[in-house]
Amino acid sequence: MTKRSAGIVMYRRTGAELQVLLVHPGGPFWRNKDLGAWSIPKGEYADEDPLAAAVREFAEETGASVAGDFQPLGEVVQPGRKKVTAWAVEGDFDPAGLTSNAFEMEWPPHSGRRQWFPEIDRAAWFALAEARRKILVGLAPLLDRLAESMAGH
Repeated sequence: MTKRSAGIVMYRRTGAELQVLLVHPGGPFWRNKDLGAWSIPKGEYADEDPLAAAVREFAEETGASVAGDFQPLGEVVQPGRKKVTAWAVEGDFDPAGLTSNAFEMEWPPHSGRRQWFPEIDRAAWFALAEARRKILVGLAPLLDRLAESMAGH
């Protein structure tokens, strides 16, 4: 069965520049990764409205609620075959206020020790050019779609 995720691309305008909010995954695997490692707030869903799932996941991963005029950005398929459906919404989030849910895993591997890690360890605003370098390759088309939809606005 294909895994499905839904997410939010939050954007803001600072003068003439368009910026997007990206989140960095927590846990030991991602600790020292930067370029090509960032994501949008998103998560898996099954029997749920995708937009409702995207709004829920945004809250779980950032600790903030999101509302506004949600613009569909369509679906992308990540290299691992997961399908991600996303919406853009204008907003403002203070990365210093990030409060993410956590997950537990055995760490170090085969040690028998279990540790908790934040699902998201940081968030930041990036101009589109920098965001394209930071975001996971499979999610980059969402940034292009956002830019296209904002052209002329």
